[in-house]
Amino acid sequence: MDIKGFRKDYKSPVLQKHMLHPDPFKQFELWFNDACNKNIAEPNAMSLATANAAGHPSLRTVLLKLFDMNGFVFFTNYKSRKAKELAENPHVSLLFPWIPLERQVTVIGVAAKVSPAESARYFAGRPRESQLGAWISNQSSIITSRNLLLAELEKAKNKFLQGEIPLPDFWGGYRVEPQSIEFWQGRTSRLHDRFLYTKDEAGLWTIDRLAP
Repeated sequence: MDIKGFRKDYKSPVLQKHMLHPDPFKQFELWFNDACNKNIAEPNAMSLATANAAGHPSLRTVLLKLFDMNGFVFFTNYKSRKAKELAENPHVSLLFPWIPLERQVTVIGVAAKVSPAESARYFAGRPRESQLGAWISNQSSIITSRNLLLAELEKAKNKFLQGEIPLPDFWGGYRVEPQSIEFWQGRTSRLHDRFLYTKDEAGLWTIDRLAP
């Protein structure tokens, strides 16, 4: 299959520095709300790049569940591959690929576990089936068949037949505190508009235009 000819010329309006909010979190909120209003599929889906102590990278898609002035939060099994890598190397990158809008946002920062109380609040609001799934999946481990998972699911249903399902001690959230956030807008002739927010030692953000 010859894919050299796959090409699209982006037609988005110009993006200028004066059009950006001085606060990158406010700018992210504007673009995120726009993605939601334009019915982008899974607007909170983000690629999460991690690396182990040896620098070997891995990448997967996770769901953003909270963002505020302190960072971007996702939840996972603390025994998963990503969690093991974060324990060795907390430096990460996030990518939001809003392709239909010809936009993407890249976050570079440091991940740290959220408090157990914050994880418990989120877990309590998950669908019951998702709560059960968190209990039975030893994420990233090798299993012999899907039937094994289904058998464990039935056991969990019987175990938690009545009442609320508690938060597993091996499950919870991470908050990525950004050091830089880049906003990318596709433009014609591959001359894309790119703006990088960088935090200085005083915690103030500067904005620079990057070459496409």
